[in-house]
Amino acid sequence: MLVRCLYASRPSSALQGAELDRILHQSRKNNPALGITGLLCVSDNLFIQVIEGGRDEVCELYNAIVRDERHQNVRMLAYEEISERQFGHWTMGQVSIRKLNPSLVLKYFRRLEFDPFECSGAATLSLLNDLVATASIVNRGD
Repeated sequence: MLVRCLYASRPSSALQGAELDRILHQSRKNNPALGITGLLCVSDNLFIQVIEGGRDEVCELYNAIVRDERHQNVRMLAYEEISERQFGHWTMGQVSIRKLNPSLVLKYFRRLEFDPFECSGAATLSLLNDLVATASIVNRGD
């Protein structure tokens, strides 16, 4: 059975480029063996990630993220059983929140601020799908 988990969190401390690179490298190295695919959006003060895969693998990864001291205020935005992956081409794609098109943000959010803590998980997931459709994702990690 496949599932999708969407969560948001705040970094415990400001992320430097090297730390983010290590996180992405580790994800791209470990996720294929676990059958995990997904997408990570980052900014100075926000992580948003969607992870897809088998139920056990996704739940174990989410639980590890909750325990990871680099994250605080981890909040699950959506969790669902799925019939197919929406982010299957990415072992872990990356989007820079600072580079989001303002009109795309306003399409789903009340203000020109991408704040998944203040909106529905469905709106955040729709935005991520639009980012896939508009090729706004970097480092597919295939």
